[in-house]
Amino acid sequence: MARQRRKGVGPWPDGALLGRREEIATLDRSVAAAREGDSRVLVVAGAAGVGKSALLEHVARSADDMRVLRAAGVESEMELAFAALHQLCMPLLDRLQRLPGPQCAALQTVFGVRAGPAPDRFLVGLAVLSLMSDAAEERPVLCVVDDAQWLDRASAQVLGFVARRLLAERIVVLFGTRRPGHELRGLPEVEITGLSAPDSRALLESASPAPLDEHVRDRIVAESDGNPLALLELPRGLTVNQMAGGFGLLQAGALPGHIEESFLSRVESLPADSRRLLLVAAAEPTGDPTLVRRAVELLGMTQARAMANGTDGLLTVDARVTFRHPLVRSAVYRAADPADRRAVHSALAAVTDARTDPDRRAWHLASAAIEPDDAVAAELEHSADRAQARGGLTAAAAFLQRAVELTADPARRTDRALSAARASVAAGAFGPALELLALAETAELDEFGRARIDLLRAEAAFAQRHGSDAPPLLLRAARTLEPLDARLARDTYLDAWSAALFAGSSATAGDLHEVSAAAAAAPRPEGPVRAGDLLLDALALLFTDGRDTAVPMLERAASAFAADEVTGEEVLRWGWLATAAAASAWDFELCLATALRQVDVARQAGALAVLAVGVNVLEQVAALAGDFGTATSLEAEADAVREATGTHVAHYGALVLAALRGRESEALPLVDATIAEATAEGEGTAVQYARWARSVVLNALGRYDEALDAARAAADDMPELFVSAWALAELVEAASRSGDERGTAEALERLRAHVRGSQGPWGLGVEARSRGLAGDGGDAFREAVEYFRGTRLRPDLARTHLVYGEWLRRRGRRSEARTQLRIAHDLFVSIGMEAFAARTRRELRAVGAAVPGRGAVPAGDELTAQERQIALMVREGMTNPEIAARLFLSPRTVEWHLRRVFGKLSISSRRQLRSALAPDGIVTLPARPRGAAEPSMG
Repeated sequence: MARQRRKGVGPWPDGALLGRREEIATLDRSVAAAREGDSRVLVVAGAAGVGKSALLEHVARSADDMRVLRAAGVESEMELAFAALHQLCMPLLDRLQRLPGPQCAALQTVFGVRAGPAPDRFLVGLAVLSLMSDAAEERPVLCVVDDAQWLDRASAQVLGFVARRLLAERIVVLFGTRRPGHELRGLPEVEITGLSAPDSRALLESASPAPLDEHVRDRIVAESDGNPLALLELPRGLTVNQMAGGFGLLQAGALPGHIEESFLSRVESLPADSRRLLLVAAAEPTGDPTLVRRAVELLGMTQARAMANGTDGLLTVDARVTFRHPLVRSAVYRAADPADRRAVHSALAAVTDARTDPDRRAWHLASAAIEPDDAVAAELEHSADRAQARGGLTAAAAFLQRAVELTADPARRTDRALSAARASVAAGAFGPALELLALAETAELDEFGRARIDLLRAEAAFAQRHGSDAPPLLLRAARTLEPLDARLARDTYLDAWSAALFAGSSATAGDLHEVSAAAAAAPRPEGPVRAGDLLLDALALLFTDGRDTAVPMLERAASAFAADEVTGEEVLRWGWLATAAAASAWDFELCLATALRQVDVARQAGALAVLAVGVNVLEQVAALAGDFGTATSLEAEADAVREATGTHVAHYGALVLAALRGRESEALPLVDATIAEATAEGEGTAVQYARWARSVVLNALGRYDEALDAARAAADDMPELFVSAWALAELVEAASRSGDERGTAEALERLRAHVRGSQGPWGLGVEARSRGLAGDGGDAFREAVEYFRGTRLRPDLARTHLVYGEWLRRRGRRSEARTQLRIAHDLFVSIGMEAFAARTRRELRAVGAAVPGRGAVPAGDELTAQERQIALMVREGMTNPEIAARLFLSPRTVEWHLRRVFGKLSISSRRQLRSALAPDGIVTLPARPRGAAEPSMG
């Protein structure tokens, strides 16, 4: 949304807001919308002192019919994970038990109420959304978040997530910030600018202790750019000569600094006890008056005596300790003598409860330290552990970085630097991570230390993008780890295999052949064999011993990942790779089982980054089964996860669905976009998928010469795994239809090599159909039909009936051809394979059969993507809360979408959705009982 620029008058000395009519009207409209049942989000942006806080306070005071939640960023608290979020949600904590179990547990964990594994931060976001939505059912909610530029990163991420998911709740969220950070970028924004010249002069004169020379007044107005705080505060710091003649006035471009200087000049005029009180308050971020009082007393004075001397209106002490403006806090703290700052932090550490607030105490101790202190470093390390347990990865990295600075022992310092680097990688702070690794490299390292550095560099590279940089780094780390930690080495080899699979043909070093050879030769760890060990052995065998040896191992490994005995950690880390193993063995049932297992575990754990991959994989399986309804729903869920988390995963599932559906106007632009993006990212397998998808669409359209080029490119791509095999089947069809007998024979021979060793109907059916196309004819086609009959692979069954019918027509067996083509057409229409259905209709006309019409425009085509997705989920039997949790929405927003769906489809109940959406070519799934497992496909 375009930024709006507003002019107006700032706060007057009596606190009234005059002249901010446009700004107030904008904010009032947002609040009014929430009262009427809609949600609104607005970022109120502007320079320090421009009046953002005054506007937010005005809105809060006027919202006496709403529940007002407040939070404010504090610069010194930016390293404490979820500090601002806890402040905002504190009034709602009595509602936690009303949330779904995983959401309740997530908030309890990050707020330190319970111990447990660190929840995914986006599960925390969904929990906050649910919590606020629940409160809004009673009365509208106003969330005021001021000084958002100083929010801790964890809180900022969660609040940005919530802001983007609001729609039909009675909630308005207002952020006040100097400039929107990454987490708030793109949200509706209103920019608050300075005052007009007449209003600036009026405000300046109201604040001046003595009459101003006209020349001085105009210069201050011009150079302050109408900043209300500057106009109110700067005259206090002017001498009589400056007021009269303008000597030494502020310079343009340094306004915040001059405002701070003005505040500082007022501080310096105060008695010593008052200055010390201000410094204690500046160093204590929570505004707790008890802590401030006790720290002041520990420093040898009393708060009453300090307050008796006055603070010139810069500080207020009542229920909370508050500064006139955040610039006062920063001015006081930065200008203080370092020794005084350390003394204040030492006092605050002494009065902070080590049991209830150990992390702030550790941070005060660290700020009080003047030289390395191993005891304080150990406290910081414990704080990092607690932060990681709550999911505060950025906070953990900050604690560990400070611990590094305070560690005297070189070996311990290096170890902590590596821990801090790992936390930084996990938090996505790759720049600091590389700096910490560089620091660690300056120490005397043993082999294990160097291997840890290599591993962290590789993990950072893979986390930033699934391209060609990571495989050689992971491979080198795994080789180094072999004699040091065989278990960790094998895990790293499996990660290297994953990275090499993503890189595909873009891998310049560390490709699948090299990784597989190294992994096969690596020593085996002691202890029981895990599912991950089976998976690594099986995948390596594909490239070292060949398919005949590998297929039984691939099936065994995939079966292990589909079973309940496998650990959740292994499923989350490598579950998608187990599905790839099952696909390489042509075992569709195992593909389905492993994909469902990973999605189920990821959903239960709230591991959304993993879910983004798992849902993508499950969408492919659903599409291959011809269950376009589930695939469409999963695609939308994958998009929701990507949008919510920023996770970069190529649209593999969408490519498979688009290819089989066959809408050229949708599929080919997606193919082109994927190739361009994946090529730039070095993600070769995504390019291979896209080329295969193009070949499927072009074969469906009967443009065989074009399909031939696309299929050949995909088949020749590395790695020559399941996508290459799929492409070879397309290549056989395109080459045979183009009259390329040699190309057909070569492609068939390569396909047979891919199928060798597999005993399941998927691979054998594809191979038999390809033999039929290559010249074996009717017997091979009938064999393929028998393989596919009774399986979930309905698109393959339909395609087999089609090519069998085409073969019969070309031999003049028109009656038999009509039978096969009608079966194919019915299947294609029921699945939604539009291009193949159109190709079948052309064949039916050629044999003189009555051609079914295309039918009316599918019901529900006017639905938006999200409306269609929600309608499909409702049709599956899901409740509004279940849908809300799946799509990162509130139940109220789901209900809002559903009302729109009912209106567009002219229906009035959830039961009517089944018939209302039935004509659109999507397979209708049986309703799923509430609480039941995920529906199976087919």
